[in-house]
Amino acid sequence: MIEISQKQQKILALFPSEIFTSIELTALESATDEYRERTADVPTAIQKKELERLIIELSWKSSKIEGNTYTLLDTEKLILEHRKAPGHDKAEARMILNHKEAFEFIRNHKKEFLTLTRANLEHLHSMIVLGLSVGTGLRQKPVGVTGSKYRPLDNIHQITEAVEALASAISRADTPYAKALLALIGISYIQPFEDGNKRTARMMANALLLAHNCAPLSYRSVEEKDYREATMVFYELNSIVPFKKIFIEQYIFAAQHYAVK
Repeated sequence: MIEISQKQQKILALFPSEIFTSIELTALESATDEYRERTADVPTAIQKKELERLIIELSWKSSKIEGNTYTLLDTEKLILEHRKAPGHDKAEARMILNHKEAFEFIRNHKKEFLTLTRANLEHLHSMIVLGLSVGTGLRQKPVGVTGSKYRPLDNIHQITEAVEALASAISRADTPYAKALLALIGISYIQPFEDGNKRTARMMANALLLAHNCAPLSYRSVEEKDYREATMVFYELNSIVPFKKIFIEQYIFAAQHYAVK
């Protein structure tokens, strides 16, 4: 059992184990029931197409949230035909392909992601930033947040404690939805890496959902502006409300629109 220091207790206060109301949980469970019923007997050919569609849409939207300028069609051609879009930085293609490879990894190694650990977090991050000239492992230098007064923890000792506190909160959370949302906001908030934190957060949330036989999110229907604003609200006000709304909407959307398990 993980021992919790006073600093970790303060961080844990930001990440309560009980996040969703009974009404919200009912909606999420209903969506999961529909998702599990639809994916129970999907033919292999359709499974392949559904997986391709989810990977394309997730890779496109998650990258777009971070400023990637590939279109959805560009992303489809890159992933399915290995054709890079002309006039774009090579790093944009690498960012998208890293999403694809990371998603395939978490889908094929579900048992490794029943909860968040420092080891699986660092490994997932290393896949997300592969070939992008980003250091791996927990960062040892301060980082800032553009357009925000929020300043993440600035030394590796505090960052290590924060990651351990987040891991503890996720292990104690009693539903896969709470685990996923805690990972999504927690990694984004702590920013344990020098770059790629929010991409890693989205992929870790999906890893936790898949590990518990729940629908993975593509963020296909979320507006980037709304996503960024919800993130800023948590950074500056420590309010989970806007982000929770996005999570619920995106989970129900994913459960109804994809047949990937």
